[in-house]
Amino acid sequence: MASNKIEIKFKHIALVTALVVFSCGPKKGIVTKKRQQKEKVETVEVVKTEKTEEVKTPEIEAEVKPPSSTAVYIATYADIAKEEMRRYKIPASITLAQGILESASGKGRLAVKANNHFGIKCHGWTGAKIYHDDDRSQECFRKYKEAKSSYEDHSKFLTGRGRYADLFKLKQDDYKGWARGLKKAGYATDRKYPDKLISLIERYKLYEYDEEVLSSKKDEIKIVRVNSGTKIHIVEKGDTLYSLSKRYNTTVDAIKSMNRLSSNTLAVGQELKIPN
Repeated sequence: MASNKIEIKFKHIALVTALVVFSCGPKKGIVTKKRQQKEKVETVEVVKTEKTEEVKTPEIEAEVKPPSSTAVYIATYADIAKEEMRRYKIPASITLAQGILESASGKGRLAVKANNHFGIKCHGWTGAKIYHDDDRSQECFRKYKEAKSSYEDHSKFLTGRGRYADLFKLKQDDYKGWARGLKKAGYATDRKYPDKLISLIERYKLYEYDEEVLSSKKDEIKIVRVNSGTKIHIVEKGDTLYSLSKRYNTTVDAIKSMNRLSSNTLAVGQELKIPN
């Protein structure tokens, strides 16, 4: 019995001792490893857009390449001069001669930089301008987008001013009368201006362009419109009722009925009403 108590006491002491030893030993820290997650970083490129204003580059006007000679100038602008003659009754020869003289056959500064072939100054002009030394320093001259506009403005300049009215009383093939009349009306200050124009016209036979226009007019269909709107045809050599009916898209009977004709015979110079 005593031995059992001693054994139990011994086990108790051993247990206590073991616990003391264990508790007094070095403490091992519990290390908790945190799993570091590698974060995926997405790089976003932010592009800052700035509103830019459209910058308009000013148009650079190209200079006109001048004609290589007076003959080339005439060939270039003869058709325009003839068209102006048809529209405004100004001799093509005069227009071309003035263009040659005033623009130095298209080689002058005003012609090259401003398409101004007739030396017309501003005089209330509201369009583009160019400044050029003339009778006085840096005078104002008209500037055009194309030479054709210069030719048309020249025609309007002459027809729109009272001091040139007497010119239009002359025959369209009277280039000498026109040349002298321009000087008299004050177009130019040069005393020899008429002689220079006449010399150019005769040297280059510019009067032939007047003849072309006038002769072509004779070949045109002669039609006059009266207030009622009725067409009047003046009979020419070779005209027949049949040819006229085809020309005006009508019938022989319609022409005869409107003109109360009893036969198909026509006389040169006879006026015929043409059905619409």
